Amino acid sequence: MRFHVDVAANVPIVPWGDVHGPARAVLYGLVGEQDPGLAKELHDAGWQGSPLRPLGVSPPLFSGTRPRPGAYSASSDGVISMGSPVSRIAACLLAALASRKEIRWGSVTLTVKGIRLDGIADHAGGTAVFETVSPLLVKHEDLYLLPEDPHFQERLTHNIRHKADVLGLPDEVEVEVLDSGPRRRFDLPKGFRIGATARIRVAAAPKLLDALYEWGLGLSTVEGFGWVR
Repeated sequence: MRFHVDVAANVPIVPWGDVHGPARAVLYGLVGEQDPGLAKELHDAGWQGSPLRPLGVSPPLFSGTRPRPGAYSASSDGVISMGSPVSRIAACLLAALASRKEIRWGSVTLTVKGIRLDGIADHAGGTAVFETVSPLLVKHEDLYLLPEDPHFQERLTHNIRHKADVLGLPDEVEVEVLDSGPRRRFDLPKGFRIGATARIRVAAAPKLLDALYEWGLGLSTVEGFGWVR
Protein backbone atom coordinates (compact mmCIF):
# COMPACT_ATOMS: atom_id res chain seq x y z
CA MET A 1 0.00 0.00 0.00
CA ARG A 2 1.18 3.51 -0.89
CA PHE A 3 -0.33 6.85 0.01
CA HIS A 4 0.41 10.56 -0.20
CA VAL A 5 0.12 13.07 2.64
CA ASP A 6 -0.55 16.61 1.45
CA VAL A 7 1.22 19.07 3.74
CA ALA A 8 1.97 22.77 4.20
CA ALA A 9 5.25 23.93 5.74
CA ASN A 10 5.41 26.64 8.40
CA VAL A 11 8.74 27.96 7.06
CA PRO A 12 10.03 28.92 3.58
CA ILE A 13 13.26 26.92 3.93
CA VAL A 14 13.88 23.39 5.25
CA PRO A 15 17.37 23.01 6.76
CA TRP A 16 19.38 20.51 4.72
CA GLY A 17 19.79 18.28 7.77
CA ASP A 18 16.00 18.07 8.01
CA VAL A 19 15.38 16.95 4.42
CA HIS A 20 16.12 13.27 5.15
CA GLY A 21 17.24 13.32 8.79
CA PRO A 22 13.80 13.12 10.49
CA ALA A 23 12.30 10.46 8.19
CA ARG A 24 13.22 7.41 10.26
CA ALA A 25 11.84 8.88 13.50
CA VAL A 26 8.63 9.99 11.78
CA LEU A 27 7.96 6.50 10.38
CA TYR A 28 8.73 4.67 13.61
CA GLY A 29 6.67 7.21 15.54
CA LEU A 30 3.64 6.65 13.33
CA VAL A 31 3.90 2.86 13.52
CA GLY A 32 4.49 3.06 17.29
CA GLU A 33 1.26 4.98 17.87
CA GLN A 34 -0.66 1.93 16.64
CA ASP A 35 1.67 -0.96 17.47
CA PRO A 36 4.55 -0.15 19.86
CA GLY A 37 5.90 -3.69 19.69
CA LEU A 38 6.12 -3.61 15.91
CA ALA A 39 7.84 -0.21 15.95
CA LYS A 40 10.40 -1.47 18.47
CA GLU A 41 11.07 -4.59 16.38
CA LEU A 42 11.61 -2.54 13.23
CA HIS A 43 13.81 -0.01 14.99
CA ASP A 44 15.93 -2.45 16.98
CA ALA A 45 16.24 -5.47 14.71
CA GLY A 46 14.43 -5.17 11.38
CA TRP A 47 11.73 -7.41 9.97
CA GLN A 48 11.37 -11.09 10.86
CA GLY A 49 15.05 -11.85 11.40
CA SER A 50 16.33 -9.59 8.63
CA PRO A 51 17.95 -6.19 9.16
CA LEU A 52 15.79 -4.83 6.33
CA ARG A 53 12.82 -2.63 7.18
CA PRO A 54 10.07 -3.04 4.58
CA LEU A 55 8.79 0.51 4.51
CA GLY A 56 9.70 3.61 2.60
CA VAL A 57 9.05 7.32 2.53
CA SER A 58 9.89 10.33 0.41
CA PRO A 59 11.30 13.54 1.86
CA PRO A 60 8.83 16.44 1.79
CA LEU A 61 8.51 17.57 -1.83
CA PHE A 62 7.18 21.07 -2.49
CA SER A 63 5.82 22.82 -5.56
CA GLY A 64 5.32 26.51 -6.20
CA THR A 65 8.75 27.39 -4.82
CA ARG A 66 11.44 29.65 -6.21
CA PRO A 67 14.86 28.06 -6.72
CA ARG A 68 17.32 29.28 -4.11
CA PRO A 69 20.99 28.33 -4.42
CA GLY A 70 22.09 26.11 -1.55
CA ALA A 71 18.59 26.01 -0.02
CA TYR A 72 15.73 23.49 0.13
CA SER A 73 12.67 25.63 -0.46
CA ALA A 74 9.31 24.84 1.14
CA SER A 75 5.77 26.04 0.55
CA SER A 76 2.14 25.49 1.48
CA ASP A 77 1.86 22.96 -1.37
CA GLY A 78 3.86 19.90 -0.37
CA VAL A 79 3.56 16.14 -0.19
CA ILE A 80 5.16 13.27 1.69
CA SER A 81 4.64 9.83 0.18
CA MET A 82 5.06 6.59 2.12
CA GLY A 83 4.15 2.96 2.03
CA SER A 84 5.00 -0.65 2.77
CA PRO A 85 4.51 -4.02 1.05
CA VAL A 86 3.61 -5.46 4.46
CA SER A 87 -0.07 -4.81 5.14
CA ARG A 88 0.41 -4.74 8.94
CA ILE A 89 2.97 -1.95 8.67
CA ALA A 90 1.05 0.02 6.05
CA ALA A 91 -2.14 -0.18 8.10
CA CYS A 92 -0.35 1.28 11.14
CA LEU A 93 1.01 4.18 9.11
CA LEU A 94 -2.35 5.00 7.58
CA ALA A 95 -4.28 4.70 10.86
CA ALA A 96 -1.84 6.98 12.68
CA LEU A 97 -1.96 9.61 9.94
CA ALA A 98 -5.77 9.60 9.89
CA SER A 99 -5.83 11.43 13.24
CA ARG A 100 -2.86 13.73 12.60
CA LYS A 101 -3.26 17.45 12.08
CA GLU A 102 0.45 18.00 11.74
CA ILE A 103 3.77 16.21 11.39
CA ARG A 104 6.93 17.39 13.08
CA TRP A 105 9.62 16.89 10.46
CA GLY A 106 12.73 17.79 12.43
CA SER A 107 12.60 21.53 13.08
CA VAL A 108 9.77 22.03 10.58
CA THR A 109 6.05 21.75 11.31
CA LEU A 110 4.03 20.33 8.43
CA THR A 111 0.28 20.86 8.58
CA VAL A 112 -1.58 17.82 7.24
CA LYS A 113 -4.10 18.90 4.59
CA GLY A 114 -5.23 15.47 3.47
CA ILE A 115 -4.30 11.87 2.66
CA ARG A 116 -4.64 10.22 -0.75
CA LEU A 117 -4.33 6.52 -1.46
CA ASP A 118 -2.14 5.75 -4.46
CA GLY A 119 -3.55 3.91 -7.43
CA ILE A 120 -2.59 0.30 -8.08
CA ALA A 121 0.22 0.01 -10.60
CA ASP A 122 -0.03 -2.65 -13.30
CA HIS A 123 3.05 -4.90 -13.19
CA ALA A 124 1.40 -7.96 -14.72
CA GLY A 125 3.85 -7.89 -17.64
CA GLY A 126 6.80 -8.59 -15.34
CA THR A 127 8.68 -5.41 -16.25
CA ALA A 128 8.62 -1.95 -14.70
CA VAL A 129 10.52 1.30 -15.15
CA PHE A 130 10.99 2.88 -11.75
CA GLU A 131 12.02 6.54 -11.45
CA THR A 132 13.19 7.63 -8.02
CA VAL A 133 12.30 11.06 -6.65
CA SER A 134 15.07 10.88 -4.04
CA PRO A 135 18.64 9.60 -4.37
CA LEU A 136 19.03 5.85 -4.74
CA LEU A 137 21.65 4.42 -2.37
CA VAL A 138 23.79 1.40 -3.25
CA LYS A 139 27.01 0.28 -1.54
CA HIS A 140 29.92 -2.00 -2.44
CA GLU A 141 32.61 -2.76 0.15
CA ASP A 142 31.37 0.15 2.33
CA LEU A 143 31.58 2.64 -0.55
CA TYR A 144 28.53 4.34 -2.01
CA LEU A 145 28.10 3.76 -5.73
CA LEU A 146 26.57 5.96 -8.40
CA PRO A 147 24.50 4.44 -11.22
CA GLU A 148 27.38 4.71 -13.70
CA ASP A 149 29.88 2.98 -11.38
CA PRO A 150 31.04 -0.63 -11.79
CA HIS A 151 29.13 -3.04 -9.55
CA PHE A 152 26.11 -0.72 -9.24
CA GLN A 153 23.68 -2.97 -11.12
CA GLU A 154 25.14 -6.05 -9.43
CA ARG A 155 24.66 -4.62 -5.94
CA LEU A 156 21.20 -3.23 -6.68
CA THR A 157 20.19 -6.65 -8.00
CA HIS A 158 21.51 -8.23 -4.81
CA ASN A 159 19.50 -5.77 -2.70
CA ILE A 160 16.31 -6.49 -4.63
CA ARG A 161 16.83 -10.24 -4.26
CA HIS A 162 17.34 -9.78 -0.52
CA LYS A 163 14.05 -7.89 -0.33
CA ALA A 164 12.32 -10.66 -2.26
CA ASP A 165 13.67 -13.29 0.14
CA VAL A 166 12.47 -11.30 3.18
CA LEU A 167 8.98 -11.09 1.70
CA GLY A 168 8.93 -14.72 0.53
CA LEU A 169 8.70 -13.74 -3.15
CA PRO A 170 10.49 -15.10 -6.25
CA ASP A 171 13.95 -13.53 -6.46
CA GLU A 172 14.76 -13.80 -10.17
CA VAL A 173 15.63 -10.22 -11.15
CA GLU A 174 17.17 -8.32 -14.05
CA VAL A 175 18.19 -4.68 -13.59
CA GLU A 176 19.13 -2.06 -16.18
CA VAL A 177 20.05 1.58 -15.48
CA LEU A 178 18.33 3.82 -18.04
CA ASP A 179 19.24 7.27 -16.73
CA SER A 180 20.51 9.01 -13.60
CA GLY A 181 20.73 12.43 -11.99
CA PRO A 182 23.67 14.26 -10.38
CA ARG A 183 25.62 13.02 -7.40
CA ARG A 184 24.12 14.18 -4.10
CA ARG A 185 25.50 14.00 -0.58
CA PHE A 186 23.46 14.28 2.62
CA ASP A 187 24.84 14.44 6.14
CA LEU A 188 22.61 12.63 8.63
CA PRO A 189 22.97 11.99 12.37
CA LYS A 190 24.21 8.45 11.63
CA GLY A 191 26.67 9.48 8.92
CA PHE A 192 26.68 10.71 5.35
CA ARG A 193 24.77 9.25 2.40
CA ILE A 194 25.78 9.55 -1.27
CA GLY A 195 23.59 8.67 -4.23
CA ALA A 196 21.71 9.92 -7.26
CA THR A 197 18.18 9.80 -8.57
CA ALA A 198 17.80 7.18 -11.27
CA ARG A 199 15.48 5.59 -13.77
CA ILE A 200 15.75 1.83 -13.50
CA ARG A 201 14.22 -0.95 -15.58
CA VAL A 202 13.47 -4.01 -13.45
CA ALA A 203 12.27 -7.37 -14.74
CA ALA A 204 10.88 -9.57 -11.97
CA ALA A 205 7.78 -11.36 -10.74
CA PRO A 206 4.78 -8.98 -10.72
CA LYS A 207 4.35 -9.32 -6.94
CA LEU A 208 7.97 -8.33 -6.38
CA LEU A 209 7.55 -5.30 -8.64
CA ASP A 210 4.47 -4.35 -6.61
CA ALA A 211 6.52 -4.67 -3.42
CA LEU A 212 9.34 -2.46 -4.76
CA TYR A 213 6.79 0.15 -5.80
CA GLU A 214 5.50 0.21 -2.21
CA TRP A 215 8.91 -0.06 -0.52
CA GLY A 216 11.43 1.81 -2.67
CA LEU A 217 14.75 0.89 -4.24
CA GLY A 218 18.14 0.48 -2.65
CA LEU A 219 19.30 1.13 0.90
CA SER A 220 17.96 3.40 3.67
CA THR A 221 14.40 3.65 2.38
CA VAL A 222 13.31 4.48 5.96
CA GLU A 223 15.40 7.65 5.63
CA GLY A 224 13.60 8.78 2.51
CA PHE A 225 16.03 7.43 -0.09
CA GLY A 226 15.09 5.51 -3.22
CA TRP A 227 11.39 6.42 -3.17
CA VAL A 228 9.76 5.60 -6.51
CA ARG A 229 7.62 8.18 -8.31
